[in-house]
Amino acid sequence: MVEKVRNFLVIAFASVVTTVLLWTPFALRLPDFWGIKLRQDGMATVVANYDGPYYIVVAKTLYNPTLIQENFSFPLPAIYYSAHYPLFPLLIKGVATGLPFLSYPYAMMFVTLLSSILAAWMFYLLLRQLGLVKNALWLSLLFLVLPARYLITRSVGTPEPLFVLMILASIYFFNKKSYWGAALFGVLAQLTKPPGILLFFAYIVALIVPYWAELARTRASLWLKRLPFESYPLLAIPLSLVGLWFWYGKVYGNFFAYFNSGDNIHLLFPPFQIFNPDATWVGTFWLEEVVWIYLFGGLAVFHLIKQKHHALASFAGVFLVSLLFVSHRDLARYSLPLVPFVYIAFSNLLASREFRWVMVLLIIPIYLFAIAFVTNSVTPIGDWAPFL
Repeated sequence: MVEKVRNFLVIAFASVVTTVLLWTPFALRLPDFWGIKLRQDGMATVVANYDGPYYIVVAKTLYNPTLIQENFSFPLPAIYYSAHYPLFPLLIKGVATGLPFLSYPYAMMFVTLLSSILAAWMFYLLLRQLGLVKNALWLSLLFLVLPARYLITRSVGTPEPLFVLMILASIYFFNKKSYWGAALFGVLAQLTKPPGILLFFAYIVALIVPYWAELARTRASLWLKRLPFESYPLLAIPLSLVGLWFWYGKVYGNFFAYFNSGDNIHLLFPPFQIFNPDATWVGTFWLEEVVWIYLFGGLAVFHLIKQKHHALASFAGVFLVSLLFVSHRDLARYSLPLVPFVYIAFSNLLASREFRWVMVLLIIPIYLFAIAFVTNSVTPIGDWAPFL
């Protein structure tokens, strides 16, 4: 118990320090760093990073089209915000209401920072559950900065750390066959981001595959009786999605508002549309890192199967398949929920002395990439008053 508390404090401290280090050049309004020109808007640069301001809009209006149109000047239809699921905005609203001195922008930053600490801690607990006790702390600390895209998303206003937290917590309870716990956090994942539904599909695979071979030599009626129907609480995950869409039907007058939210849906058929430089949200042919994402994701799935981590392999496999259909330049961000599972698959390599030396070299490029990204990924905001 003492060790767990100590390690939690280490993770929390490391999470806060690495985030503050990324904020520092902007807070100090440095004109440049290592030759990289920085915006001179102070912390407003960090707060305005995509898609943070859009979540503040939802937090302040709860999707009300009239309030959106009257108070915010983004050239976006009100239905656009239906793609920004409600848990993250609701937490922002709760913190801003309970701690009004923070204002909505910094309430958003607080929620993101707290979520990132808890996500790293949940990853630590999952690693221990899987028997990776020796390297659990190191891998959890490593996850805070690698990939660099995760360092960025947990240092600005995004729901990604919250989403990762809920996914890891759900799988943690699923591994314990605590299906109510898995369902609860699965619902919260679903209410955080649209891909949360993939958890439900992954659980179906994880529950059925162990019995699949028996189907060839067993009557279907007997085979069905062997399935673990005590996992029925997991049905709450798709039901929560239906409930959210009913809410959209009430506020937007359109049950399928999410599918009419504009260019927010990046799943296209056939797969690999991301390699079309003329595709919306791609716009470039410099995409070789996408191949590496597919490679590491695919290898992770097979390693997890080999390691008999069936639930983890199911989620990683389902999530990887969905990524093949994502047509968006920032695939690194969309693939972040897959990263903890890659870590688990390659835990021995990542914990090796050789890799730790390589990480010493990578710290500087990770930091430079992060500040360059943050200074350029900024939502244009002329008037901050409606956001405060």
